[in-house]
Amino acid sequence: MALRGIEELLGLQDQDAGGCDNMMNMIPVVGEVSNPKDWVHLASDLDLVIDLAGGSADVKTLSVGNLEAVASTAQATRPSHAPKLNYIYTSGTWVHGDNRTDVVTDSTPLRKPAELVAWRPESEQKIITDQRVNGIVIRPALLYGRDGSLLSSLFKSAADGFVRWPGTPGGRYALIHVDDLADLYVRAAEKAPIIHGIILDAVNEYSESADDVLQALAKVAGAKGYEYTKPQNLYETALSTTSLIRPYLARTLLDWRPLKPGLVDGMQVYYAAWKAAQK
Repeated sequence: MALRGIEELLGLQDQDAGGCDNMMNMIPVVGEVSNPKDWVHLASDLDLVIDLAGGSADVKTLSVGNLEAVASTAQATRPSHAPKLNYIYTSGTWVHGDNRTDVVTDSTPLRKPAELVAWRPESEQKIITDQRVNGIVIRPALLYGRDGSLLSSLFKSAADGFVRWPGTPGGRYALIHVDDLADLYVRAAEKAPIIHGIILDAVNEYSESADDVLQALAKVAGAKGYEYTKPQNLYETALSTTSLIRPYLARTLLDWRPLKPGLVDGMQVYYAAWKAAQK
């Protein structure tokens, strides 16, 4: 993503990350996200920190630990007249839980988050209420586009000849294209000082039928068919979550609109992009 008006974009990467910094026009900061001592000193002079920790990282521990490291360092080392450091934390829409009947929004109370992320609502509140930073939370829906993100295993099953995915028929997915999500981060970063304390759902305007997604993928990939499988762990249970989300805050406050085609409509392009990323 490109921040308009931002002269330097720093990206934390480990020793094995290769040349990803050049691809994303980032200045690499070599270190581990789990070891703030490698990088937290930079908080003294930064305008913005974005927490994107995910994958195999212990995100539950990191969500609070990194906030504390950054906020305490900024408070101790920035001049008293300096603006607060802006801090964007990445959560996810699984906090809305599995619900096939009720429509929810950014501000709907979180009654029953997916078990895998049941700890996230508390972390979200710590971010937006910390008085040492301008805290903002962005909740991406299920990502698609480019290398496939969490849908990569779905595309792989299609490439192997038969589409398999955890869940049951009749579900609907809240989705967002990675490029539209990046645009939201840019808009939130640019207006962070005036929208701090806000939680934004990053979701397309309409959910998509899980049945339609699997059927479209099977057709595009030339697979023999598709089937749902029983979730084997909390991660697969979360992947099968249905959330009927109608977000409004990002549109109202930041004039943000997802522009990419939906997953079903653009399946041929998205499957081809995933295959290209495997080479």
